[in-house]
Amino acid sequence: MEKEDQVTSKFKALLQADDRCSSRLRIAEQPGVLRQVAAFIAHSGDSWFWGIGLGIAWLLGDKELKTWSLHLIAAIGVTAILVMSIKLIVRRQRPIGEWGAIYRNTDPHSFPSGHAARAILLAVMVWGMGPMWFAITLTFWGPLVALARVSMGVHYISDVFAGGVLGLIIGYVWQILLF
Repeated sequence: MEKEDQVTSKFKALLQADDRCSSRLRIAEQPGVLRQVAAFIAHSGDSWFWGIGLGIAWLLGDKELKTWSLHLIAAIGVTAILVMSIKLIVRRQRPIGEWGAIYRNTDPHSFPSGHAARAILLAVMVWGMGPMWFAITLTFWGPLVALARVSMGVHYISDVFAGGVLGLIIGYVWQILLF
C-alpha cells in the first residue's frame, strides 16, 4: 500500500509540474498578434480542414494524388479512433479556459492531443509519400500546432507530447505496412 501511495504521489506531482509549465506557455487570454497567430496555427490542425483539403485533392487529382489522399485520410481516421479511445479511458479534463469552446463542448478530454497526433502523423506520412517540399513544411508545422494547442489553453504539454508520439508511431507503422 505504501509503494502505491508513493507512485500516486509522484504521478500527482508530475501532473502539477505539467500544469505549471503549460500555464507559463499560455497566451489565450492575452490580446495581440501572437495570440491571433497561435489561434490560427492551433486551428490549422483541425480534422475538418484536412478532410476538406484531402477530399479536394482526391476529387481533382490524378490516380497518384487520389491514392496519396486516401492513405492520408485513412491514417487520419485510424489516428482519430485511437485518440478518442485513449481519451475515453484516461478522461483527463482540459485546462480551464475560455478559448476553444467548440473543443471543450464536443471533446472535454485532453489526453492525448488529437491535433498533435494528426500533425505529426501527416509529417511522417508525407516524408514517406512526398512531395519533399510538403514534408519539410509539415515537419516545421507539426510542432507549431502542438505548441499552439498548449499556448491557447486547450492542452497540457504532456497531452501534445503523447499525441505527437502516437502520430509518429502510427505514421511509421503505416509506412512499414503499406509501402
